[in-house]
Amino acid sequence: MDRLFSPWRHSYVTRNADEGACVFCDARQSDEGRALIVDEGPTCFVILNLYPYNSGHLMIVPIRHVGTLAGLDGVEMAELGTLVRRAEMALTEVYEPQGINVGMNLGRPAGAGVLDHLHVHLVPRWTGDTNFMTVVGNVRVLPEELPRTAARLRPIFERLSQETS
Repeated sequence: MDRLFSPWRHSYVTRNADEGACVFCDARQSDEGRALIVDEGPTCFVILNLYPYNSGHLMIVPIRHVGTLAGLDGVEMAELGTLVRRAEMALTEVYEPQGINVGMNLGRPAGAGVLDHLHVHLVPRWTGDTNFMTVVGNVRVLPEELPRTAARLRPIFERLSQETS
């Protein structure tokens, strides 16, 4: 039997699932969570996925705890769109992907892992990338650690926010 160790997941799987706790709301309040945030505006922020499908897997999240697009106000909706666009530009510059999956899951039946706090995923993709490993081997292969991903993306987001404001 093969064993695959992922000790970094221990704190996640053993966390106290308090009623009302939200990983996105909590991320903005802790040093560990803030280390994953690569861009932030007045109403939304861009955060690395702690358990990415590929290197560069980002999420755009409203600061306000809201679960649907219909629940966003116009300013939040506009900034969400602006940050999705900026994230596409940053990922394209840093990783040169051949494609990017952009999507969101609203509700548990749609596959939402975090209920009631809307977030948009951006996942860089390449022809022949290792995404098949998740299906075949129930494993993810990531060539880059999250601190390195954040260090590569932050200056690009900073520059793009000045250029596209």
